[in-house]
Amino acid sequence: MGRLFDFFYQKITQKLNKLGFEFYPMAKEDHEIWFNPKTKAKTTIPHHREIKEGTLRNILKQAKIDVDTFLTI
Repeated sequence: MGRLFDFFYQKITQKLNKLGFEFYPMAKEDHEIWFNPKTKAKTTIPHHREIKEGTLRNILKQAKIDVDTFLTI
C-alpha cells in the first residue's frame, strides 16, 4: 500500500477545491468532472465512498497535480 491508500471521495474533492478546482455537472451516472480555470486541467472523479489508490493516481495525473502537493494540502 502506498501513500495514496485509503482516501475517500469527500477528502479528495476538498483537496481539489483547495487547489482551485471547481465542480462541473455530472459526466456519467456516478462520475463528476472537476475543472481548474487557472491551469485549464480537468479530471473525472467517480462518486464512490472509497477511491482506490490506482484510481486516485490517475485522477492526479489528469489534474496535473504532484502527489506530494496533494498530500500536503
